[in-house]
Amino acid sequence: MPDHMTPLQRSNAMKKVKLKDGPLELLVQNELRKAGVRFRRNYKKLKGSPDIVFVKSRVAIFIDGDFWHGWRLPAWEHKLSDFWKAKLRANRKRDQRNFRLLRSAQWTVIRLWEHEIRSDMTRCVARILRAL
Repeated sequence: MPDHMTPLQRSNAMKKVKLKDGPLELLVQNELRKAGVRFRRNYKKLKGSPDIVFVKSRVAIFIDGDFWHGWRLPAWEHKLSDFWKAKLRANRKRDQRNFRLLRSAQWTVIRLWEHEIRSDMTRCVARILRAL
């Protein structure tokens, strides 16, 4: 199905989508607060603006939605239109580039996927705490 917007209109619409502190992020943040750790949210000083950052420990946490960040994309991308295939591939490439840059700057990068958080929050939080 073709997009009903021009590329400029679509670009402007997507720029207005600023999801931060979504439900998954809030769940993880609340669990970390219960564990007694302090952190920064949506840290714009780092590439990719990690969702949660521990500056002193140099740990960056990304909380990624399965669809938007293309979890196992090759297994289901055949169901998508060309627009969405290109969009999700670009998202994955950007994520890889940002992670690589952070790791080369001596940051520990942890990526928590939506399905991991929903299935085992305790394990996700333990993974973060171990990195600290």
